[in-house]
Amino acid sequence: MAILAFDFGGSAVKYGVWNGQEMTDKGKFTTPKTWEEMKASLLAVFVGMAQDFEGVALSAPGVVDVEKQLINGISAIPYIHGFNIFKELEELFNLPVAIENDANCAGMAEIYEGAAKGKKEVAFVVVGTGIGGAIFHNGQIAKGAHLYGGEFGLMYLNEGEAFSKLGTAVQMAWRYCERKGVEKETFTGEDVFRLAENGDELAKEEVNLFYEYLTQGLFSIQFSLDPEMIVLGGGVSAKEGLLDEVNRRMKEKLAHFELNDFIPKIVTCKYENDANLIGAAANFITSQKNNE
Repeated sequence: MAILAFDFGGSAVKYGVWNGQEMTDKGKFTTPKTWEEMKASLLAVFVGMAQDFEGVALSAPGVVDVEKQLINGISAIPYIHGFNIFKELEELFNLPVAIENDANCAGMAEIYEGAAKGKKEVAFVVVGTGIGGAIFHNGQIAKGAHLYGGEFGLMYLNEGEAFSKLGTAVQMAWRYCERKGVEKETFTGEDVFRLAENGDELAKEEVNLFYEYLTQGLFSIQFSLDPEMIVLGGGVSAKEGLLDEVNRRMKEKLAHFELNDFIPKIVTCKYENDANLIGAAANFITSQKNNE
């Protein structure tokens, strides 16, 4: 039996079928503007697959409260919050439904099948427009007392600014644009990295700040949680040379604090575009086992 997985994003909803080994029949559609339109689109995918499913797995933004069966917090899809979304979807598909936060899903994909497979204590850090993540303790998601475990982006780093505002390539590009006096979408993170490599002094300053803030945040995570491994996700994790630069700066900080017991192990994720879908399926399988 297969699992139908969906990943709710602000601009698109991705989907695929987990057959126990890989994600197949992948596709996507533009994120609808209302909940009723969303349900119709989800059902159309479900019917169009024309196969039997064990259940439906969802990766979603926001603070997913499994016990209360709703999504709290805020996100780019406001209409999925504040009601029993589990019940409505179970009635829509007439199947069991499991929902988990998107960053938690991406982390689950890495700990169950990816870069952190076999590890018990892991911090998964997603570097996108902002910074999110997930904490794994004894191999299980540690959501915390208020379900905010892994919200690393809220950490203060510098003069009241949070990790999410400082330690991402997107924010780096926006700062560069602001300093250049142009619209913030004029240059991307990739553009700024390239400009720095070509000798642009302003770009070199911003790239240096990006690496510094990213490493500061990872240093704090390492010595707050003491994971076996930190896994970096998000688009910038694929940048050539990123790990080398972060590790170099990490060693400098260890030396500064005279910490020589170990060197933090930082790796990049195995799964990129499929991480949320694979993690959603893993979460469904785990939830079903827990209900047995």
